[in-house]
Amino acid sequence: MSVFSVSRGISLCALACSLSASALAEEAEQSRIIVTASPMVEDAAAKIVRAPGGVDVVPAEDFGDKLAVSLRDALSFSPGVYTQPRFGQEVRISIRGSGLSRGYHMRGLTLLQDGIPINMADDNGDFQELDPQVFQHLEVYRGGNALRLGGSTLGGAINAVTPTGRSAPGAEMRVDGGSFDTLRAKAAYGYSDGRGDAWAALTADRSDGDRDHGRRRALRFNGNVGLKLNDRVETRFYASVQTIRQKLSGALNEGDALDHPAKGNFSGDQARNIDSIRLQNRTTVALDRGELAFGVYFNAKALDHPIYQVVDQKSEDRGVFASVDLAADLGGMPVELTLGAQARFGHGRFRQFVNLNGRAGAPTSYQKARAQTINSYGEARLAPVAGLWLIAGGIYTHGERRLDNCLAPARSGDVSFDAFAPKFGLLFEPAQAVQFYANYSRSVELPGFIELGQAPAGGAPGFTPLATQRAWTVEVGTRGTLGIAHWDVSLYRADLKGELLQYNVVAGLYPAATFNAGRTRHQGIEAGLDLRLTPWASLRQVYQYSDFRFRDDAQFGDNRLPVVPRHFYRAELKLGTERLSISPAIEWLPQGAWVDYANTKRVGDYATLNLGAQAEVKPGVTLFLDARNLTGERAVGDIGALVRYVPDNPATLANEGSVAFYPIERRAFYGGVRARF
Repeated sequence: MSVFSVSRGISLCALACSLSASALAEEAEQSRIIVTASPMVEDAAAKIVRAPGGVDVVPAEDFGDKLAVSLRDALSFSPGVYTQPRFGQEVRISIRGSGLSRGYHMRGLTLLQDGIPINMADDNGDFQELDPQVFQHLEVYRGGNALRLGGSTLGGAINAVTPTGRSAPGAEMRVDGGSFDTLRAKAAYGYSDGRGDAWAALTADRSDGDRDHGRRRALRFNGNVGLKLNDRVETRFYASVQTIRQKLSGALNEGDALDHPAKGNFSGDQARNIDSIRLQNRTTVALDRGELAFGVYFNAKALDHPIYQVVDQKSEDRGVFASVDLAADLGGMPVELTLGAQARFGHGRFRQFVNLNGRAGAPTSYQKARAQTINSYGEARLAPVAGLWLIAGGIYTHGERRLDNCLAPARSGDVSFDAFAPKFGLLFEPAQAVQFYANYSRSVELPGFIELGQAPAGGAPGFTPLATQRAWTVEVGTRGTLGIAHWDVSLYRADLKGELLQYNVVAGLYPAATFNAGRTRHQGIEAGLDLRLTPWASLRQVYQYSDFRFRDDAQFGDNRLPVVPRHFYRAELKLGTERLSISPAIEWLPQGAWVDYANTKRVGDYATLNLGAQAEVKPGVTLFLDARNLTGERAVGDIGALVRYVPDNPATLANEGSVAFYPIERRAFYGGVRARF
């Protein structure tokens, strides 16, 4: 890291501290812990800040003036959420180092829409099915704080909430576009009366992408209908339908990523094409001092995925869930109780073929898969004295996975898992808008079919037994609002056993396969600081420190884990009012991440300058601008984790090669108009 970079970081920290100090002295009596835009978002914030750990609510207004095509655009200022684009809607999303070895799809996070898991029954997920254009807000539960959503993974859970006819009445239209032949549109309408409500949105998206062979096309429908059965009971039906066509630009060697960032990979005409439908029902019953919720859901997905082979997957998942939240007073002591269960069942047909320029050739693999994951959880919260909450709970996970290999029956197999993950925490509120918290929790992450169905060189994929990834995490932190400052800071340390990483331990495996590591440690800082400098100037900032490493590993000693850099900082300064504003922003990575487990190669640092602007031309009609990477910076953003980096030799075995780099986004200009009436 350069002296200039260090001095910039010190200056930024000094500015933040000085402004926070002045805020403490001036307007403490006017502060709140969460400042949000709508009653429904405020209700969500009021619920999740009762968690004794890192949580966040991101209202749609935070990214409404951006070309938000992925979770990266929506969560860029959520503390602790590491997101890096690859191309198009392809992003890496990681919390506390979740899914480091996964260079595709997603692992280590539970994704939900309207409280219903969209992960498959084996816990693998595709974030492309979540469209930020239709969210009302997102709820982020980091680590063990996801227990109340039935999440038990290292990274936690992200719940995307869509509007209802009550929260978003009337019509909404939006059109935006710009560089790389990008064009998007949205039409939504909400209606409500005394008997119920309905809301629906249709969105379309097309772009040639900022890299060759990165064209995408998508059409999505999201809607829900709520019926009030009586004063206490309401039932809501949800539907979500997607058709997504995404060409894959793929990874590059470092030289091309820096010198030719528009370059794409045309070999095999690689793509990820998804057709899916989700149907779900959620019924809520208002109790005298609590709420009961229960429901069912069904997901069906078809994946056409030409990569090194043509992957053809058809899957169906169905599930049931129930939860109850209760509150009471025991001898004048407030007590709250949450109990719940989720049961997910899925089956799929996974076929692979020789890739003939994107078309299926001779069959190479045919597997039938079945999975179930059942999570039962409970959490009790009590306040022995005013302002102090003690929390204890846990989640019991039962999982079953079976692969029937139709072309190589001897390579079939099944496995079952049972694990309990307890959680203990405390939440202290010394003032109305200030909280301090601590928790100690266990996380459990079951291997999915991508890990369990690996292939040796020249052979068909087959069952590979793996163990559960386990971790104990300790977290301390604070959040609150005083005067002009709102902050959210967490420090955590997770000691893992059996982390699912890529290893090169079996002769003939290509590429490097996923196995359970020995002991690893993930620790870091997740920080957000928002400052209301004047009535016409505000600054929001997020900073992450990530120290992930092996611990006495037989191959890699105490080396650092690759992919996620140690330091990452984003800031946006908004100048103006709600009627007219301009927002310069920076993204700064002062030191690049390691590329490989052997720590032989590190990518470079970078800083990008972005600019946003918005103008309300008449009530309900807003124009906006989203300009990215104005200086045309060239750098590596995401990395595909390597066992050992070997420059300029992409054909080496075990994922040891140089083709592992994804360039950051190129200079781009987008704009649009949104209207509500």
